[in-house]
Amino acid sequence: MSNKTNTKSKVPTLKSVNELVIKFANVNGTGSASANNMFAKAIFRMGIPVTPKNIFPSNIQGLPTWYEVRISEKGYQGRREGIDMMVAVNPQSMDKDVKSVRAGGYFVYDSTRPIDIRYIREDIHYIGIPLTDICRQEYTDARQRQLFKNVIYIGALAALLGIEFNVLSDLVGDQFKGKQKLIAPNIHALELGYQYANNHFDCPLAIRVERRDLVKDRILTTGNNATGLAAVYAGATVAAWYPITPSTSVVEAFEKYASRLRIDAGTGLKNYAIVQAEDELSAIGMVIGAAWNGARSFTATSGPGISLMSEFLGLAYFAEVPAVLINVQRAGPSTGMPTRTQQPDVLSCAYASHGDTKHVLLFPSNPKECFDLTAEAFDATDRLQTPVIVMPDLDLGMNDHLCEPFTWDDSCRYDRGKVLNAAQLDELSARGKRFGRYNDVDGDGICYRTYPGTHPTKGAFFTRGTSRDPYAVYSEDGDVYVENVNRLNRKFITAKQILPAPEQVPAKNTNKKSEVGVIYYGTSDASTREALDILAAEGVFIDGLRIKAFPFHSLVEQFIHNHQQIFVIDQNRDGQMRTLLVNELDAQPSKLIKLLSYDGMPITAQNIRQQIENHLFTEKTKKKTANTKRGK
Repeated sequence: MSNKTNTKSKVPTLKSVNELVIKFANVNGTGSASANNMFAKAIFRMGIPVTPKNIFPSNIQGLPTWYEVRISEKGYQGRREGIDMMVAVNPQSMDKDVKSVRAGGYFVYDSTRPIDIRYIREDIHYIGIPLTDICRQEYTDARQRQLFKNVIYIGALAALLGIEFNVLSDLVGDQFKGKQKLIAPNIHALELGYQYANNHFDCPLAIRVERRDLVKDRILTTGNNATGLAAVYAGATVAAWYPITPSTSVVEAFEKYASRLRIDAGTGLKNYAIVQAEDELSAIGMVIGAAWNGARSFTATSGPGISLMSEFLGLAYFAEVPAVLINVQRAGPSTGMPTRTQQPDVLSCAYASHGDTKHVLLFPSNPKECFDLTAEAFDATDRLQTPVIVMPDLDLGMNDHLCEPFTWDDSCRYDRGKVLNAAQLDELSARGKRFGRYNDVDGDGICYRTYPGTHPTKGAFFTRGTSRDPYAVYSEDGDVYVENVNRLNRKFITAKQILPAPEQVPAKNTNKKSEVGVIYYGTSDASTREALDILAAEGVFIDGLRIKAFPFHSLVEQFIHNHQQIFVIDQNRDGQMRTLLVNELDAQPSKLIKLLSYDGMPITAQNIRQQIENHLFTEKTKKKTANTKRGK
């Protein structure tokens, strides 16, 4: 075991400053999340880029939970494979935890009892801290012993890794602001761990942190928090939902900000409504009803909720009623992996419901884009008069991410699209024209609508999810039906021009055109960028294209046309984005190579690099072998 007497051991030692991964193994329900979050925030306040990920079970209490923190002054924010330091507080997962440590790394454990010999490896360092004993000596209350154990190991890490102690004590002050009596005991617990580590080990270790000024004005927040705030700024006044992990905190954030920003100054009344419905079907029904009446409204859900909402999504599509749906994707099916991340709902959302439906999708990759694209979704749904689905995933929605601060132009005006008022209806009538709710007078597939009660005698129509003619009159005529669905398709083509264009990421070798490309979306962004950097350093240059919206912008088609081979990264089993590209763009399937990850954990740069190299080098070997056989 490592202490001041055996630090000269022959065990290899990892050495790095501000480039490391630390993982905490805890028991769910023991209050460890707050302490671990304090650790990540301390790194953030020292000016070093940090990415924490909470990996928790779907059961409320008792099962293993992990909290993984990547520290990278290079700015890489994707998950990295290999653990440099494991803080193992959960005996249940210790076997798996000790195996995950890189050779030369550190294993921190509660040494109140001797560690089981089965967990001893010859190539890592062991740091034993008698956490339970310290707590027994300091605290008589069982709950206090449990909670302060977490704070004590954070104090020990401060000494071991070189975290500035005053940063931690400031965080305690901030966390317990208004609860003064809790501040001193927490700081005392930090000191207990800090002093123990300093007295028994050579601190700091060879892996450690040092203050930098790399964070600048960036913020650390979750995608769900950003989404809820964006809905307030975008003018949403109605949220109807049914709770489901991992989307619940979207509406919680909306409520938090609306209760501060949407209160009538004169009366103190709320200028918003939040309805917890009896199920997802009711929730989307309320959202569509509110939007039909002219209110900006939204719901938040996940995969199983999408299944239940599909029928109403079809109604909104054919009746052409705006609606914003936030789908925070998670691993399927409905139970078992609901607290793990994936991108498994691309196809089910793109073609949700019955008949020839297609839906607009937006793919944010960080909290800043959750804010921007959610705000944009409310304008897009009004302008296009069709549901718009925002598609983050659990990793983005529930975990903190470093991102640029949110900005909002107070002079901006909401785009409510083609809505006729009373004067415009009178003018239309004066010109001898007839209002037709589903009459495409501009050729872009988008028709004019009216809000209920706009005019006492004009502008009324029957809202139909059935087949109908341009004047909203019921029809079973096949030609009328074809005309209508073709117009809806024209609207979908129009959408390509108003939705966000994809982000192009050219290969590093600017002097040479790359024949290989990679298409990706959402939270694959951070790891893909890192993988492209690694590959470029090895002489493999690949162009990147990040999709932000469906229907696809013309740049996506051009990108596929301009490259010989294209890897399509999907965090699902079947390559759903690849399928969508083939189906919608008639892309050659053999040209689009699946690059998949679907174990419930965020994809890593090492995984992407390995899959690309395996394919490229295998193809190269095959061609060389074939040429040899042909005598070339």
